[in-house]
Parts: sequence; C-alpha cells; structure tokens
Amino acid sequence: MSKTIDITVHSFADTDKLFFDTNIWLYLYGPQGAPNDRKTQIYSNALAKAVRAKSQIWLDVLVVSEFVNRFARMEYDIHFPDRTRRPEFKQFRNHPDFQPISRAIVATVRNILKFATRIESGFSDIDINALLTEFETIPNDFNDQVLACLCKNNSLMLVTHDLDFKSKGVDILTANSRILN
Repeated sequence: MSKTIDITVHSFADTDKLFFDTNIWLYLYGPQGAPNDRKTQIYSNALAKAVRAKSQIWLDVLVVSEFVNRFARMEYDIHFPDRTRRPEFKQFRNHPDFQPISRAIVATVRNILKFATRIESGFSDIDINALLTEFETIPNDFNDQVLACLCKNNSLMLVTHDLDFKSKGVDILTANSRILN
C-alpha cells in the first residue's frame, strides 16, 4: 500500500530515497521561479532539509529531458507572449539570442547534479505492454507512468506536486492538498 505524506511535516533522514519530479525542479529552478511563491518556498525548504539530512536524491534522464525542454519552452513563452507574432520555437532555439538561455539551463542542470545521483529509468525491466495498455485505456502522461515504475522498482519516494501520481501506487511526498486528501 502506498503512502502519501505532507512534505511540510516530513522528518527527512539519511535513509530517505527521494525522487524529485520535474515539476519540483521547475518550482525550484525554473524561469518562472518566484521566491515568494508558496510552492517554491515549501519545496525549497524541503530540498534544503533533505540535503542537510543527507537523504538520497535520485535523478534520471527523463526528468532531465523534461526539465530542459520545459525550461526552454517557458523562456520562449516569456520572450514571446504574443502568440500571433512570434517565431516558431525551433527558430527561437537556433537563434543566437537563445545561447544565454541554453547556458542558464545547462548551469542549472549541473547544479542539480551536484546533489542528485543519476539512476537508470529501467526501461528494459518495465512491463512495457502493461504501460501501453494503461495508456490506451486510461490516457496519462506516459513519462509519468515510466517514472512511477522507476520509483516502485527502486523503492523511491516521489516528491511531486502532480495530481496524476495520486493513483499510481507510489509513495509520495507533496504539498498538494488534492493529493493528500
């Protein structure tokens, strides 16, 4: 039976095996990051406590990929808020003006990698037919399905604000009241 814990009351320990979802990394390091935002403050405080407690923090390539791509798209939306008068995303990404953004994204990922340990997604161990059947019958984010399997297979507690994980059968640390209820 999976458990869901309010991250604001969790006592972090060196035995915690945590897997931070992309949305958490974006709250902490994304371009929309507002230091006074409640979610940013809660998850920033939780990350600091986890690092101080020497909790194990894991990261895989799916989360890095989602983070990099979402960060770039957010910058695109910030730079071109008028959707009718903006270049295509790939034109923006290939333009010299994108270089400072790509450098910022890379620096951020390198910073995350300083305290997160890389883990393989375990694609070869996943029951891919079960995931595809689940996707076919209950359309969800496919990457979320893979990440839920990764957490289950490695006994990782997922740190997320994403309601989609509520019924995935993984242990969750969150500040999202809709997941906690």
